[in-house]
Amino acid sequence: MSDYPKIHLSFPVRDLDRSVAFYKKFFGEDPVKTQPGYVKFLPSIAPLNLALYSDGKAVGDTANHFGIEVQDHETVLRHLLRIRTSGLETREEMDCDCCYANQDKFWVEDPDGREWEIYVLNRDLDESGGRDEEACCAEPEASDDAGRACSTEVPACCG
Repeated sequence: MSDYPKIHLSFPVRDLDRSVAFYKKFFGEDPVKTQPGYVKFLPSIAPLNLALYSDGKAVGDTANHFGIEVQDHETVLRHLLRIRTSGLETREEMDCDCCYANQDKFWVEDPDGREWEIYVLNRDLDESGGRDEEACCAEPEASDDAGRACSTEVPACCG
């Protein structure tokens, strides 16, 4: 384990086995601890301590989404390929202006409906990215003037 601090998240999940299978694919690693009704991941992809525990009635949470910012476009693509190869469904937003930034990113959804993105910040923008500030990413564009795709399926891409 690293000496660097980690962010700790603890999620209730409806189906622990299904969630463990998802996070093993998403992180590309096995959990570091498995107990009845409890699993912990310390993924090398991010300074994260993620605990999952059984709760048959869990339904996502009130968080907008969770994200892992990486260093460059190539790292986004490397994780996108790894996660696609694992069989998880992804949504891509490459060269997308959204919420005062231009980003390359993709999204996955865990079994309880939590949205995760892996992204790189290409550059900050002085404007919200073609969407009004109050409805930031509420109605994403299908593509911009240059034909770059921004997902129309992500209701809240910025937080």
